[in-house]
Amino acid sequence: MEAKTKDLWVFIETNIDGSAKKVGLELLSPGKRLAEKQGGKLVAVVIGYKTEQTVREASQHGADTVIVVDEPIYSPYSTDAYAITLISLIKKYAPTTLLIGATSNGRDLAPRVSCRLGTGLTADCTALDIDPETGDMAWTRPTFGGNLMATICCPGDRPQMGTVRPGVFKKGEPGEDRAEIIKEKVDVSPEQIRVRVAEVLLEAAEDVDLESAEIIVAGGRGVGSPEGLKLLTQLANVLGGTMGCSRAVVDSGWLPHTFQVGQTGKTVSPKLYIACGISGAVQHIAGMSGSSKIVAINNDPEAPIFGIADYGIVGDLFEVLPAMITLLQRERGLL
Repeated sequence: MEAKTKDLWVFIETNIDGSAKKVGLELLSPGKRLAEKQGGKLVAVVIGYKTEQTVREASQHGADTVIVVDEPIYSPYSTDAYAITLISLIKKYAPTTLLIGATSNGRDLAPRVSCRLGTGLTADCTALDIDPETGDMAWTRPTFGGNLMATICCPGDRPQMGTVRPGVFKKGEPGEDRAEIIKEKVDVSPEQIRVRVAEVLLEAAEDVDLESAEIIVAGGRGVGSPEGLKLLTQLANVLGGTMGCSRAVVDSGWLPHTFQVGQTGKTVSPKLYIACGISGAVQHIAGMSGSSKIVAINNDPEAPIFGIADYGIVGDLFEVLPAMITLLQRERGLL
């Protein structure tokens, strides 16, 4: 399909409580920069029911225009209703680029839209840019099991499409509610919806929100055993942070997958990331390299994690962590 505009679109999901999913707002930050490079506008696309709060948040986080389709048929999410609607909007406005958060719904929706439009889709991107020679989007993602980073372009068809993991980019501070609001209506009949959600069950899982955490204390194979994780928990509690881990810890059965940071886990960007006994495999670094400050603790001075760390401590974490915990407790008057 040929693009009619140079506009860049960001699809923003709505949570059950009516707020915008965080990843959608995160994508507005790079979206603004990329839209300016392309010479177009940043357009947020909101599909759902009772979306007023999401529309307002999109406007406050930098969108020039918000296209909204708000009808009861879009709650709860259904593949058919959302795909039909998004395709209809794309055919009408013909943007050059579309960003979608790599959530469960986003990963379901994006390939169906790209396939029906006959355009490419780059999944699970960790970096976005514009090719200076061609003006095409340059999508970067881990490949070959996370051992390499590939940059992919879609020079022919439009829109260029990609999904981006939550936590890769930081959400900007809200500003003025100034976007142009365009309300659209797309005819979607109940007969077109082939699969319906019968019931939503909330999984009983440990309460861990790594993607929103400002401080993360993460452990790797070097913690040695589930007992070793207790020190990490103590340090996280003193700092007011959250505990995370590498894939090695999950594979060993010491923590559930909800704690995992990395290519096959969660992508995080806290203010402080303390890596304890983590060697620094590419797969793990892909999930935490966006942290503002990285502290690495490892007894191997050649560990790759030191290559990206702002501060490195070469030593036995079972000696380093107790000393850190004691010092912090004294500073906070807890001893």
